[in-house]
Amino acid sequence: MVDEQTQAKIDTWLNGNYDDETKEKINALVANNQEELIDSFYKSLEFGTGGLRGLMGVGTNRMNKYTVGSATQGLANYLLKSFTGQVKVAIAHDSRNNSSYFAQVVANVFAANNIKVFLFDALRPTPELSFAIRHLGCQSGIVITASHNPKEYNGYKAYWNDGGQVVPPHDKNIIAEVNAINSVDDIKFSGGEALIEKIGEEIDEAYLQQLHELSLSPEAIAAEKDLKIVFTSIHGTGITLVPSVLEKFGFTNVHIVEEQKEPNGNFPTVVYPNPEEAEALSIALKKAKEIDADILLGTDPDSDRVGIAVKNHHGEFQLLNGNQTGTLLFDYLINVRKEKGLSKPNDFIAKTIVTTDLIDAIAANNDMKCFNTLTGFKYIAEVIKANEDSLSFLAGAEESYGYLIGDAVRDKDAIGSVAMICELVAYAKFKGKSLFERLAEIYSEYGFYKESLISITKKGKKGAEEIAEMMKSLRENPPLEINGSKLAALKDYQALTEQKFPSGETSSLDFPTSNVLQFITEDGSKISARPSGTEPKIKFYFSVNEPLEKTEDYDKISDKLDAKIQGIIASMGLK
Repeated sequence: MVDEQTQAKIDTWLNGNYDDETKEKINALVANNQEELIDSFYKSLEFGTGGLRGLMGVGTNRMNKYTVGSATQGLANYLLKSFTGQVKVAIAHDSRNNSSYFAQVVANVFAANNIKVFLFDALRPTPELSFAIRHLGCQSGIVITASHNPKEYNGYKAYWNDGGQVVPPHDKNIIAEVNAINSVDDIKFSGGEALIEKIGEEIDEAYLQQLHELSLSPEAIAAEKDLKIVFTSIHGTGITLVPSVLEKFGFTNVHIVEEQKEPNGNFPTVVYPNPEEAEALSIALKKAKEIDADILLGTDPDSDRVGIAVKNHHGEFQLLNGNQTGTLLFDYLINVRKEKGLSKPNDFIAKTIVTTDLIDAIAANNDMKCFNTLTGFKYIAEVIKANEDSLSFLAGAEESYGYLIGDAVRDKDAIGSVAMICELVAYAKFKGKSLFERLAEIYSEYGFYKESLISITKKGKKGAEEIAEMMKSLRENPPLEINGSKLAALKDYQALTEQKFPSGETSSLDFPTSNVLQFITEDGSKISARPSGTEPKIKFYFSVNEPLEKTEDYDKISDKLDAKIQGIIASMGLK
């Protein structure tokens, strides 16, 4: 049954100045699919950790011309209030269905509001959009993408003048401006097209040059230039620049996965275009085995995430998770910079609160500050901006396969990360080691940290209510013992408190408010619960650790940690 508020939204669309095709689709839902109708209108899309993201279709809770237009009009109004003089924006899009169309809608709305628009002439990676904002002196930017979501989704990432995604208070202020639009007639969809300027290769060249300047070991690449590299773009934007950046770095033996080379919003060869999923890299893995590759890499549709596989100590290809790859990158950057005399006393790194604490340990051992932020790379960008006058940013990472080296880009950057990961593989090989051997050495030095993630999907309005109830229950009745280990601390990032157990002592957390809970047990295990900001899911992150006395015990300790994680999952009733 459609509630009164939802029905009012439906009536507005049916009676307002919306196109006939949209109204026909709404009427079809009214006649045939009440559940879909309700889900399409019961709420409006809001900016989450990744901006605006949702299923494509008609309605206030869907990605379409009108929700995209409304968001852009609201952002335009806010930009014009926030800046004087000519306001400029940059716009890019990925390979998804309707991405090019939505990008043009966004460009038209901005231009109709007398805002100068730099529109990429074809699909481009998200990190290049972030770079372009700073390079062109823009006040904002938009990239049309739903990152690694299924093909039915699209999205809208909004950026500020620092090249980072919008953060508080701007995100809420933009939403307020969007909510102040009372009618579709308030959206300027046309007029001012002369303010739209196409951009392309000139930005590519500047971006690639900036990435090349990050290289630390040209001598290792020269010695290992024929490193066997397998790359897949999984039908996304990576194909536009990954081959170019690898060539610029000096690698000559790159094998592109042809079956996934062409950009295609239907992502026909995978279930999900997500390099976090083993299935998405299965074709590339087959290719890597065929040619006995040194490394396999795959980027998601908008090329802000990268997944990799290397040979383990058994000579078998193993997919590394985001925590492992991030750890290896940080270890390489810190140690090689130290080795070459490039380290600065004010160097710092940043990561999210659900990313491995092993990175904190590495930073502490090197007397380097490590900032922890909320989930969402926009918060890492915020830390960079807040400290750019006093500290020197080295790198950032989040467990969901996102990394950034240097500060010319202010979002996770799979293009630069691919090049740097290949460089660290070449460096390890140059030193007579494999990447996996280096990872085992890190574990033996700092402890074997192992992480895992499970996502529980709860779709629609009912699902959102169930997720809210799960978080409420965990807050009000936290488990005082998890897998046989007593609860030592509970961090509540919504209440911004940390409670110690069993004393009950409470202290404050210095973070923005976020609906996240972290349970830390006496044995050092950490469990984080967090509803996704971009998908109908609640995510549970698990982190456990044990000493690794000698690398020969790798398998034994790995199995022990796996068992511990499974014990935690069972103990919390998440199976």
